[in-house]
Amino acid sequence: MKAFVIEAGELKIKNMEEPKARAGEVVVSLRTAGLNRRDLGLVRRHGNHPEALIIGSDGAGVIESVGEGVTNVSVGDEVIVNPALRWYENSDAPPEGFDILGMPDHGTFAEKIVLSAEQVEPKPDYLSWEEAGSLALAALTGYRALFTKGGVQKGDTVFIPGAGGGVATYLIQFAKNAGAKVIATSRSKEKLEQAKEAGADIAIDTASDWKTELSGETIDLVIDSVGRATFNRSLEVLKKGGRIVIFGATTEDNVDFNLRQFFYGQYQLFGSTMGSREELRDMLAHIEQHNTHSHVDKVFRLEDAQAAFDHLSEGRQFGKVVLQIDQ
Repeated sequence: MKAFVIEAGELKIKNMEEPKARAGEVVVSLRTAGLNRRDLGLVRRHGNHPEALIIGSDGAGVIESVGEGVTNVSVGDEVIVNPALRWYENSDAPPEGFDILGMPDHGTFAEKIVLSAEQVEPKPDYLSWEEAGSLALAALTGYRALFTKGGVQKGDTVFIPGAGGGVATYLIQFAKNAGAKVIATSRSKEKLEQAKEAGADIAIDTASDWKTELSGETIDLVIDSVGRATFNRSLEVLKKGGRIVIFGATTEDNVDFNLRQFFYGQYQLFGSTMGSREELRDMLAHIEQHNTHSHVDKVFRLEDAQAAFDHLSEGRQFGKVVLQIDQ
């Protein structure tokens, strides 16, 4: 089968052995797979290891075969892949043994994947294959950050620096579904307009003076994944006692901030990553209830996966970049 792999430090299309389902496993014939920023860093993490690794965390397809003892799905079922491995019940932090699909085990950028039957969920009927195949990682991350950690409530004002990434597009929609007011930022005028189209009430230039732009606004909750470049600026506009949730650091990991000002302001800081199967199922119920769709930026064929990587690395996308896998 065709797959997009890392081998000896290089990305390439390669023919790989077709997977077979053992007891408790299923083989999914993939229709689409979604790229995530995580994928961009896997070449460095994999190093010069000579054994080919199929990367990719998100995907959707049709159950091709099931192993002994599998009862939750049948051949022919349309499913999405849950990329959060071995995290079943909601908890304050991931359990021991948690990992993300696509490294160290084979991922979704291939014609087929074998994985535990516990790692697939029914595909929402109303979603296209492109939407379904790029949904889980970003939408689950956003759902946990906003609801489980951020505790968003109707009437809250939510501030989202860096609109344009996959998670941010879901955050905007989820927050609006919850009855919140949404403010987003971007350096791109085009992305600012797209953020408004996605549901943002206010969209401002990331390079602007936020305190001036947001004068009169009371920010209850900040959901930030940018890191050092925006952390202190986010605190400056957050109300006293407000909540800030961090789920990524696309700039620098290390942040300096005034601890005294922080505890005098009685801010609440939460870390968040991915989510449990319980939250994934809640997220799927949420999007079906609100008829929420994914924002798909661009679709590439599996054979053109390198071009898809290049497109994502340029950071010009609004929403998800998707691989179409012909069968």
